[in-house]
Amino acid sequence: MEHLKGFLKIVGDAKSRIQETSVGETRKRLDTGRGFHFIDVREDHEWAKGHAKGAIHLGKGIIERDIEKTIPDLRAEIVLYCGGGYRSALAADALQKMGYQKVFSMAGGYKEWVKGGHPVED
Repeated sequence: MEHLKGFLKIVGDAKSRIQETSVGETRKRLDTGRGFHFIDVREDHEWAKGHAKGAIHLGKGIIERDIEKTIPDLRAEIVLYCGGGYRSALAADALQKMGYQKVFSMAGGYKEWVKGGHPVED
């Protein structure tokens, strides 16, 4: 998908303030049992087609509304992903503004997760 200039501008702005992590680093976190929250921020229909094993779903449209109920600890480690790493960067920026201190956006998103042969669920 080719993204338009305005969208890329706000994503670039968000990425200047957030931390990104790679698919490989995220997988290591899962494999070593490192306690963190793995959140898919894609749309409901995307989630339903398949998602990373171990992830929970809080779509970008509702994450700011529901995150405090789901993860009340502002110091909890959170890794967000979307299709390619753009929407998750925007969501990570929003969560940081809400006071979350250890939020990461997974670069490459679900596309890179699948490409790397990592486990998925339907």
